[in-house]
Amino acid sequence: MAMWDRIKEQAKGLQQQSQGAGQASGGTAGGRQPGAGAGAGAGGGSKEKLVGLLKSQLGSLKTELKSGAYRDASMAMCALVAAADGSVDPAERQHVESLILQNDVLQNFPPEQLRQRFNKHVDQLMFNFPQGRADALQEIAKAAKKPVEAKAVVQTGFVIAGADGYIAPAEAQVLREACTALGVSPQEFGL
Repeated sequence: MAMWDRIKEQAKGLQQQSQGAGQASGGTAGGRQPGAGAGAGAGGGSKEKLVGLLKSQLGSLKTELKSGAYRDASMAMCALVAAADGSVDPAERQHVESLILQNDVLQNFPPEQLRQRFNKHVDQLMFNFPQGRADALQEIAKAAKKPVEAKAVVQTGFVIAGADGYIAPAEAQVLREACTALGVSPQEFGL
């Protein structure tokens, strides 16, 4: 549990740095304008630092994150992030799938299992978004039984969402919804 407290403190520090820089520059709370490239703006590196920190912390839990519940919830999380704007084009699907397969922690699982579960959720979201969203959140909620896994699912979503250097408002909303489903405080992740 002490490790999660450290993550929380580090995330809070990065968030405060980001907010301070954004206020000083008159920009957004993150100091970045939507669509700005990595490192752009006064606090541009803060989200990237937070994503990097979460990715590092997630990696340190690799040996603990081997359950089917974590695997399934993470794939549902990744699908929700990919479909956060209401659609997933083939290039985006392939990009997120590539991120999943390259993720150090998710390498605990056979690639075909990850691919199958991710694509199942994306297909459901594209066929009937409200029902697919409800099904994905229900799958995510199954990881709530173990706090370490619950937080790791949110971290996985955060890493996927922030892979392009920017977390879109729709992606942040999906991450907040996942936090609610998992009983995790969104503020813990600066959401």
